[in-house]
Amino acid sequence: MTSLPMTASSDNGRRNENDETSVAVNRRDPIVHFLDKIRLSATKLGDAMEDDNEGEESPTELNTINSAGGFLIVSPDKLSVKYTNTNLHGYDVGVAQANKPAPFKCLTYYFEIFVKDAGAKGKVAIGFTKEGFIMRRQPGWEVNSCGYHGDDGNIYRGKGTGEAFGPTYTTGDTVGGGIDYASQEFFFTKNGAFVGKIPKDIKGHLFPTVAVHSQNEEVSVNFGKEKFVFDVKGYETSARNKQEMAIEKVSIPPNIGYGLVKTYLLHYGYEETLNAFNLATKTTVPPILIAQENVVDEDDSSYDLHQRKTLRKLVRSGDIDAALANLQDWYPQIVQDDTSVVCFLLHCQKFIEFVRVGKLAEGVEFGRLELAKFVGLTEFQDIIEDCFALLVYSKPEESPVGYFLEDSQRELVADAVNAAILSTNPDKKDVSHLHSHLEILLRQLTVCCLERRSMNGDQGETFRLHHVLNNSTRR
Repeated sequence: MTSLPMTASSDNGRRNENDETSVAVNRRDPIVHFLDKIRLSATKLGDAMEDDNEGEESPTELNTINSAGGFLIVSPDKLSVKYTNTNLHGYDVGVAQANKPAPFKCLTYYFEIFVKDAGAKGKVAIGFTKEGFIMRRQPGWEVNSCGYHGDDGNIYRGKGTGEAFGPTYTTGDTVGGGIDYASQEFFFTKNGAFVGKIPKDIKGHLFPTVAVHSQNEEVSVNFGKEKFVFDVKGYETSARNKQEMAIEKVSIPPNIGYGLVKTYLLHYGYEETLNAFNLATKTTVPPILIAQENVVDEDDSSYDLHQRKTLRKLVRSGDIDAALANLQDWYPQIVQDDTSVVCFLLHCQKFIEFVRVGKLAEGVEFGRLELAKFVGLTEFQDIIEDCFALLVYSKPEESPVGYFLEDSQRELVADAVNAAILSTNPDKKDVSHLHSHLEILLRQLTVCCLERRSMNGDQGETFRLHHVLNNSTRR
């Protein structure tokens, strides 16, 4: 059996812990950014956040502990309530909240009630209340609550008087209540039809709430276990379409987009694609005069374009030896420090390429001879251990560290080499070589969307750029 390469616990060839080369890599080196991108691949963060509601519990039943128990009976399945008293005044309402607050890491939340019996007076209500709500009052009669009432069709928002809102509802009707987190509004439905919406001016967690207030009134609640009468998915699709239409109405000169794409291709050294792009857009992008401060500078991104293209091709094809040889000839300053981030990434990739083609013995020997120098460098330790772990699995591509064998790993190393070359541009004094103008713009967009969500109390869908881009591609 082939033994594993030396790890941090090995003694042979290990650097002395007191040696200054054994300390962490300088975090001020912008190329360290690419190590963090590898770690992001390792955590599979994108997959872990795929579900908007992950980590949030949704309501499943009515809360039988915190309810106006003296005025109603909750069914054994905790999905139905019946008023058993005779209402004499405003403080003998039968109220029940859901067992959990409405989740808020989503575009909308929605639930429905079915009026089994409108009872003597039809004073059924549906709405949302805070946790400390007075459980003997109709939703909407007290502050921090909202309710749509069946006897008069009015909406109540924190006071005893209602506002004209929608139709009344009675026995046999299905009524729904929802929260639109994007627009920060409550909305209500009746028998599958949209009734209306009002501003959501209540902060914090809200509980779906039902109320009955006259003899024999009875309603059942659907928290999503059964199919809703109202088309919630259709409502969400419509809401997203409205947002997209509003964005598409914003006028942007065609050559702004052209410039962003062109500098992206320049930045990453896609010379052949750039030539094809220029040819395709030569007659389709009209010249438009724009302010000087909005002009995208192409000169910095075109620095050593041909060399960067060549090196990207070599790394993407797995020819790491040729890539290192060319770097040594063209940019010796980049590989002068053989324990730099770029050298580390290239040597790791060389090891990965051995595993790719099944040359495990050669990979082990390479690890002992070339990767040993990085063992003990704290910034590299977790990544190098994960690389070595590829040798443990009979099918490494299906293992937890299989991401190393994906094409995206080669692309990441190629990006790091590209950034290192751009950093040698004598006319560039900042770290803009890490990202193209297009990527900077998308980062600013992400920050703005996150800030907007923060202003709404972190309510609504979590903004994920790759979702937005994927959805735009499908349209």
